[in-house]
Amino acid sequence: MSIDASRLKHLYPLDSLRPDHLEVIARESDSAELGVGQVLFRAGDTDENTHYLLSGTVAGEYPDGKRKDISGESLQGRYPLGDLMPRRFTATVQSLTATIVTVDRRFLEKLITFDQLTRSDGFKHIDKDPDNRWIFRLLQNNALRRVPAGNLERLFTRFEEITVKNNQTVVREGDDGDYFYVIKDGAASVIQAGDGDPAVVAYLVRGDSFGEDALLSNSVRNASVTMIKDGKLMRLKKSDFSELLKQPAVEWLSAAKASILVRQGAGVIDVRLPEEFEERAIKGSMNMPLYRLREYVGNLDKEKSYICYCNTGERSAAAAFILTKLGFDAYALTGGLSGMVKQMK
Repeated sequence: MSIDASRLKHLYPLDSLRPDHLEVIARESDSAELGVGQVLFRAGDTDENTHYLLSGTVAGEYPDGKRKDISGESLQGRYPLGDLMPRRFTATVQSLTATIVTVDRRFLEKLITFDQLTRSDGFKHIDKDPDNRWIFRLLQNNALRRVPAGNLERLFTRFEEITVKNNQTVVREGDDGDYFYVIKDGAASVIQAGDGDPAVVAYLVRGDSFGEDALLSNSVRNASVTMIKDGKLMRLKKSDFSELLKQPAVEWLSAAKASILVRQGAGVIDVRLPEEFEERAIKGSMNMPLYRLREYVGNLDKEKSYICYCNTGERSAAAAFILTKLGFDAYALTGGLSGMVKQMK
């Protein structure tokens, strides 16, 4: 459950955030009451969470036997609990209960970075609430979790704002990809024809992004996007998208590492066309052509990892980005099909 922002404003470095940004952190945080003896994390763990102790006492036990007690009422309790990775100690609740607030570390770092950027007089995309909501939604995008916080300043300064009207088609199916878009205000429908009649496959609202598929795969647009309300879009040129978002957001795996993940239970997704899949494919892989990937995601398990492959890596990079954006743990295979087949022999 989320928590009231007033309970966070004394914590470091949250005390430096603008009130509206602190509200965002509060909405995205989880608050939990843990009982005596419950373990929050163990020495050696690596995870994506930042924990704060609001009340109660937690014992930190180091592998060498040293111990420290941390109280939510103390100065030390205002800092994140053992936030270095891997964890240096095991944190166990010592009091009858303890109130713990948890927030995604990468999102927190990005929001702190954005907060600092908005204090600059030259930062051009700072607006009055509620216009900033598109930024907060974008920062929560799963694909952006892997993007370094240092890229944010260049990202926001390279965005170009454009005004759009109801019924205006922004991208058209079959056209070459040139821009990545984020909806700042308004709403749009995604229409796909393929080989049949055009059909609406999705609706987009403030903070949603589109246009990345063609940029990631260096192919044509696989759907049209038409505005259903007047609004404003932020767009990013293909070259800027590749530099600031594509390269850091897509995680690549060598054939050797992919083979290890497969043995650990990861799924393998072939994103090529059915004809290519039938001719030659990795044993046990699932065929989900890139242009129909979003239709298949309901059949995937978010508890599993997925390795995407094609012939060269272009389509698999696009698939990994899309799946990551949708909340899956997804990777692209370096070298494509040939490298994986050779490794798995």
